[in-house]
Amino acid sequence: MSRPLLLVTLLLLMVLTTQLDWNQKIVNEVDARSSVVSRKHQYILDRQESVKEKATNPIKPYIILSQEKQIRKLKTLVQNLQEQLQQCGGKDEAVNDTTSSLTGLFNELKHQQIIE
Repeated sequence: MSRPLLLVTLLLLMVLTTQLDWNQKIVNEVDARSSVVSRKHQYILDRQESVKEKATNPIKPYIILSQEKQIRKLKTLVQNLQEQLQQCGGKDEAVNDTTSSLTGLFNELKHQQIIE
């Protein structure tokens, strides 16, 4: 074979192999994208099915209603406890005020006894 013919053959061989590699990469990317799309589609179908199931299941709304009632009861209990804490805080402040005034009076009496 002549040298130019050998170079042309090698060049054609390189071009063909790179084309095959590009095609394989494109095919792999298309497969990956289609699998992502099919997973999304399956997810949507699953969600639709679960929504239909929730709509036809009469027990779940009852559970939700009972949980809402329990939440309301808990809220009222929390409010009552907060009111009690505020009342205790007011009593505590009154006790502190009384204690400080008594301490002040006691100190004045001591001071007067020392002076006498």
